[in-house]
Amino acid sequence: MTQSVPPETTTRHVDVLIVGAGLSGIGAACHLQRELPGRTYAVLEAREAIGGTWDLFRYPGVRSDSDMFTLGYSFRPWSEPQAIADGASIREYVRDTAREYGVEEHIRFSTRVVSADWSTGDSLWTVTAERTDTGRTETWTCSWLSVCSGYYRYDRGHRPDFPGEERFGGQIVHPQHWPEDLDHAGKRVVVIGSGATAVTLVPSMAGQAAHVTMLQRTPTYVVSLPGRDALAEKLRRRLPDRLVYPVVRWKNVLVSMASYQLSRRRPEVMKRVLAKATAKQVPADVDVATHFAPPYDPWDQRLCVVPDGDLFRELRRGTASIVTDRIATFDETGIQLESGQHLDADVIVTATGLDLLPIGGMTLTVDGEAVDLSKTVSYKGFMVSGVPNFAMTIGYTNASWTLKADLVARYVCRLLAHLDRNGYAAATPLAPADGGVEPFIGLSAGYVRRSLTALPQQGARAPWKLYQNYIRDVLLMRRGPLEDEGIRFTRPVRERATAVAA
Repeated sequence: MTQSVPPETTTRHVDVLIVGAGLSGIGAACHLQRELPGRTYAVLEAREAIGGTWDLFRYPGVRSDSDMFTLGYSFRPWSEPQAIADGASIREYVRDTAREYGVEEHIRFSTRVVSADWSTGDSLWTVTAERTDTGRTETWTCSWLSVCSGYYRYDRGHRPDFPGEERFGGQIVHPQHWPEDLDHAGKRVVVIGSGATAVTLVPSMAGQAAHVTMLQRTPTYVVSLPGRDALAEKLRRRLPDRLVYPVVRWKNVLVSMASYQLSRRRPEVMKRVLAKATAKQVPADVDVATHFAPPYDPWDQRLCVVPDGDLFRELRRGTASIVTDRIATFDETGIQLESGQHLDADVIVTATGLDLLPIGGMTLTVDGEAVDLSKTVSYKGFMVSGVPNFAMTIGYTNASWTLKADLVARYVCRLLAHLDRNGYAAATPLAPADGGVEPFIGLSAGYVRRSLTALPQQGARAPWKLYQNYIRDVLLMRRGPLEDEGIRFTRPVRERATAVAA
């Protein structure tokens, strides 16, 4: 039976320390509980609740942009009817999973990790955390550190300053910090943005608002997918979820990979497919070339998914509209555009994106030397060169986040078992001879470009290159060797010293 979080002491020790109680952190804890039940572990969460992004974001209509058969955990089938799930359902799914696998009792809430220092002599991480409720400082030690805090900054979103915004007489809100008391019924709403948040907000607010306008500077590719999975519904009438889930999961993985590969290899073909599909769903007065044809290729940025074409439906109904233009200034009654058009507004929503914050903003040191992540090279997409016994979970950019998070959690369990079997104390990734040659994330989205310098690099070949290919990663991380040219395993320092003396 896995032991619970230790009681109050000056310094607490666990075998594995997990940072973050969101989708990735709960998954990592469940895998550890399932595969290495003898390990002690704790989960440190800066906020007061399980769920991470899915607990923080409370704006109208918040939902996944990936299907739940791939966003859900591999070990716990998603059993709800909707394939594209709302945020509350995802939050409950994560919480129920933590409860079912006994992870809840291992979570320490209101505990933000500030720094972590690796000691080669002790083969231990010393982690400093601060209590967000009391201001106290805590110290933890662990043999393995897994950071599952994602890469979004939780305390604030990306919010550019707009000229004249102080003159606006209405309310300006950012989706990441949605006011609970905001009443948009009967009001004119302008949503600034064109990404996943904007295309979610517009149809969700259109039913009650007087009118909702999506104001975008640059269009985004928007794809309509069924809110429910037809194959899953058909199979569920005949088979239990435990059999249906892997079939539908792999079907969705393969369809997603095929779409991505077509986009990268034949972008002009994919552009025509997307334009044709969009033209069938928007009203005649909406010009697809103006509003839904970005100046970049499909999957240079993530495609935006709208379940059952809800955005297009509101455009057809006339409850919502889309404007592609640049902002000249805010004024007392709305937004003046560079084209001369004026958008009247009572509420302006700045769905202008997120800021990245790698490893939750914590600092890393190895034997007292500061680690600059931007100078490291990623190993298999989850460890970084020169940093022992450390995992950083970052999901796929072209598929469901959890597909990669699951692979990372299982690989960590494989590594931990390998260390034990061979009497090793540490696993340290090594940088390739030619160093890092590419950015860690290959998207051109603004939130990525703004923060690439804070992330590790990737190499030109495996095991340092990120292929963003689930099947390839399954073979590499589930079946591939644990010992290769990209990693060094070492025994405890005292044991090595004894061997040399002998």
